[in-house]
Amino acid sequence: MAKASLIALVSLAICLISSLLCFAYAADTFFVEGKVYCDTCRVEFETRLSEPIKGVTVNLECRNRTEGSITYNQEAVTDESGKYRIPVEGDHEEEICEVSVIKSPREDCNEFMEAWKKARIVLTKNDGVCEPLRFANSLGFLKKEAVPGCAEILKEMGFLPLN
Repeated sequence: MAKASLIALVSLAICLISSLLCFAYAADTFFVEGKVYCDTCRVEFETRLSEPIKGVTVNLECRNRTEGSITYNQEAVTDESGKYRIPVEGDHEEEICEVSVIKSPREDCNEFMEAWKKARIVLTKNDGVCEPLRFANSLGFLKKEAVPGCAEILKEMGFLPLN
């Protein structure tokens, strides 16, 4: 019985300490990070032949859930590795926030992928996540024509051959 009480007490202490750490980290500033790539195989998902795109303009937009009015808007540009980081002020618990690609600087890779044009992101400290860093799903563009080697890559991944 004493052992069970000790375990319960230690568990309670761990929960309290983690809650306090969460409150210490929980500022009203978030950072949204993500990546934009060129789908060189035109399969609408990343492969090892996918290439990061430098200079893509991305936009973070938060909208009111009921009215749809824009409550927050911030743009960023990807770096050499196709990554971006967007600082976000305030808690957006009651809003729908999405990161979207605006345009690609590459003429050979600028066709939008409908499924990977936007990534929804949760920007509130009331979701159980203590850290201010939030990761968006990768976004991408399709290359005009698939590069050589795509069939082999897809075969390695267990997909049927391209026709």
